[in-house]
Amino acid sequence: MRALDLLLPERCAVCELPGDGLCASCRRALTRLVPPLCERCGSPGPWPVRRCAECAGRRLAFVEARSAIVYDARARAFVRSWKERGRRRLARDAALLVAETIPRPRIDGLAPVPGDPERAWHRGDVPARALARELAAIWDLSTLDVLVRLRTLRRQRGLSLDERRRNVRDSVRARDSVPAEVCVVDDVYTSGATADACARACRRAGARRVRVVTLARAVR
Repeated sequence: MRALDLLLPERCAVCELPGDGLCASCRRALTRLVPPLCERCGSPGPWPVRRCAECAGRRLAFVEARSAIVYDARARAFVRSWKERGRRRLARDAALLVAETIPRPRIDGLAPVPGDPERAWHRGDVPARALARELAAIWDLSTLDVLVRLRTLRRQRGLSLDERRRNVRDSVRARDSVPAEVCVVDDVYTSGATADACARACRRAGARRVRVVTLARAVR
């Protein structure tokens, strides 16, 4: 055991009680996203639909998006500890939640959403990249670190849905060719704008079908 672990024992990212990074009680309390879901964007509903009100009329570049848990107060606490407090080991807990909830997709590899270079420097890692690495190990897949940001973006937090979509439009490109079947990985699906921008970049680089997997999803 490292000296730092003795001085600063692990606490649950949600309830902050000493113990695992995500305690059993808080893990059980997270709301899993299970069917019925929108076939395209993964939004939950009373019955399965091909297109829900959230994605109907949008030309989305991905064939489907799936998330493991609802982005509620508990999930926000977990993601905040993981992303903003430097608790990198929580990426493993996030990947296990995804793998427990979402079937392994039939794809050629996982492409993490690229992080903003300045924020990545402050955090020391990109959460989406860490999640993709852990998922790749669980699902026995390769990671495809091919997507890059073309510019620094305004923070999405606080923006309207239309503003989010404009903010990320044409902000990502692939620096190499992409396999035919690929899955974009991110921590949170909010409006779908980031996922769509990354899927479009993958399509331009050779992908025929792009799926999206995230830990959490905002539900309206």
